[in-house]
Amino acid sequence: MSEGDYGRYPRPKKKMNAKPMEEVIRELKKPAFPHSDYRERSLKIHGLICAKCGREFDHKTRNLLTVHHKDGNHLNNPPDGSNWENLCVYCHEDEHSRELLGKYLTEQDKEG
Repeated sequence: MSEGDYGRYPRPKKKMNAKPMEEVIRELKKPAFPHSDYRERSLKIHGLICAKCGREFDHKTRNLLTVHHKDGNHLNNPPDGSNWENLCVYCHEDEHSRELLGKYLTEQDKEG
C-alpha cells in the first residue's frame, strides 16, 4: 500500500486554489453578510448612548455599547435604523434575560 492510500480507497488529492493569495485574503476580509455593518450605522444614527439607562460612551468605551434588534430578527436591518436600539452590554443582557423569564413564567401559567 502506498503512502497516499488508506484502507481500500485512495485518498482524494487536495485541489490547489487557482486564485492569487491577495484575492483570497480580500474575499476573506469582506463582511459575511451585506448587512453586517449595521452596528456602525446604528452608532452613527442613534449616537454613543444607551437607550435604556442613558449612559454615554466615548470612542474608547464604545465596545461596551451593543445594538439590540427590537424585533429579534438580526436580518431585519432597515437603512433608517428603526429596528435597532443601542444598549450597553448590561442593559442588553437584562433585556434578553427578561425575555427568557417572561417565556418561562408564561409556560408556568399554562401548566399551573
